Amino acid sequence: MKLLFLTIFLLLIAVILLGVKVLFVKGGKFPSGHVASNPEMKRRGIGCAKNMK
Repeated sequence: MKLLFLTIFLLLIAVILLGVKVLFVKGGKFPSGHVASNPEMKRRGIGCAKNMK
């Protein structure tokens, strides 16, 4: 039972820390994880598989 509470507590802390920018910064949003919007990937010539036809 202690392990369950510890797990829930750690997950709650992780979600809060990940959402700090989204919750407390005006206009804050999660960064895009998409390859097409990553400037470093573009510089290296790596593209999105969806855009390759």
